[in-house]
Parts: sequence; C-alpha cells; structure tokens
Amino acid sequence: MTMFRRCCLAVISLGLLLNSLGAAAADRLAWTGAVTQVEGSAGGGLVPWALISGLETTDQVGGSAFYSYVHTSDFVLRSGGVSVGLYDRFELSFARQRFDAGSVIPGLELGQDVLGLKLRVAGDAVFAPDRWLPQIAIGVQGKRTLDYDQIPRAVGARKAEDLEFYVAATKLYFAAIGSRNLVLNGTLRRTRANQFGLLGFGGDRHSGYRMMPEVSAAVVVTENLLLGAEWRMKPSNLGAFTEDSTKDVFLAWNPTKRVTATMAWVDLGQIAGKPAQRGVYASIWFGF
Repeated sequence: MTMFRRCCLAVISLGLLLNSLGAAAADRLAWTGAVTQVEGSAGGGLVPWALISGLETTDQVGGSAFYSYVHTSDFVLRSGGVSVGLYDRFELSFARQRFDAGSVIPGLELGQDVLGLKLRVAGDAVFAPDRWLPQIAIGVQGKRTLDYDQIPRAVGARKAEDLEFYVAATKLYFAAIGSRNLVLNGTLRRTRANQFGLLGFGGDRHSGYRMMPEVSAAVVVTENLLLGAEWRMKPSNLGAFTEDSTKDVFLAWNPTKRVTATMAWVDLGQIAGKPAQRGVYASIWFGF
C-alpha cells in the first residue's frame, strides 16, 4: 500500500473514530462550516474557502461527509469524501473522484484521489464584523490520478501525482445587501493540474506551477437558503486540449444545521475538445 493510500485511510479512520467516541459537536453557527467542494475541502462547490469543515468550536472536534454529482452535455463527474475539523483550526480531508468520459472513448472512466490539509492562520470570518481582517487559511491538496497510463500520459501529461498549495480568505459581512448577510471569498492556488488533476499534471505546453485565482460570493437569502456564484481559473498545459475557466451559480438549503443540499448550474468550459460543457451540479453534505 502506497503512502498516499495510507494517509487517505488515516483521515477516514480518524473521522470515524472521533465520531464513535462522541468527540464531535455541532455548536458553530449554520453555514460557518460551508459545504464541501469537489476536492473535499470546506468551501463552495468549486472553490476551497478559509472556513474549517464541520460544526466544531475552538475546543471541539467535528467534521463532515459529502457526495456530489455533476452532469454536463457530454460528461459525468462523481465525487465523495470525508473531512475532520480540529478545534476550528485544522482540517484534514479526503475525496475520491470518478469521471465518466465515455463520450470520448466508449467505456473510458478517469479518477483521482485528493488528500487535503488546511490550517487557519489568522482572522475570523464571523465573530469580528467590525474588523477588516478576514479569516485566512493556507492549504495543500495532494492529488493522485488513478488512471494515468490510460489517457493522461498519452495526451502529454508529465506526472500522475502532485501537490497543490493555496491561500484562502473568507469574510461574512452582516446586513451588507439590504438586511442580508454577504459571504466573500478569494483563493489563490499554485497548481499545474489538468482538469483539476483528472488528466494528470503539467504538459507539453506548460510543465511548471502557475498561480490561479478563484473567487466566491454568496448571499444569505434566509436562515436556510444561501445563493451564490463562483469562478475558478485553470491552467491550460496540454497542447492537445484547450482548458477553460469554470464557474457556477448555486443555491444551498439547510433544513437542519447538520444537513445541506446544494443545486447549481455549472459551466466547466471545454473538456477533451468538447466545447461548452454546461449542466447541473447536485451535492449533499452532512456535518457534525
């Protein structure tokens, strides 16, 4: 068993153990654990935020689990995973993605494992509304393409495994739009992933790391509804396939603090030579 798989199993086991021992709690405010983005970190659907997963406070342990489904004109992406939040300071996460690319080659499926670490280093997104400093977190995502020798290597990808580093800043502004609260997030990611890593890392066009911006904005429409949008820039490393930025518009509903359902319209741009990959995104999130 590789070291990557050992680390992934450790995250899953730790979350299950803490939950079974009753260490988890749910004392944080609703929405302050965000939901979970497709790579497993607390955030929106596409972008990691500076928030820590789960509903724990500074003296508790919490976490979350999620499953997301994306269906565009020609492709289907499924992603699921778990995360552990430690004292609203440190986050460990694991996600597995499967990508149905049968429209390119019948029966083709690509996949990726993502192991994430995030540390809140400064600020507070919620409890210091009179201060300008947002909550700031640094993170790393270790990614491993599961099917590297099938297509990624053939189209020019240079690596099957890589690390991505990011810094995120998130702030909740009270009564910013009329009487409604506003959440703003900005993330800067150091990456060389092709299609988030599903097509490996680096390529014949560009092989090194580049800094890619990502932004999110959301309005708390009611106590149980969050309406927002995201945009994420991606590098275009492969000569065979042009890669576009991605964006979404989402509506998240939490009937209880521990459960959130999200629906979105998503635009993934061009994928594997097929243009205008737009469609629906659905996700379910459980927090503890």
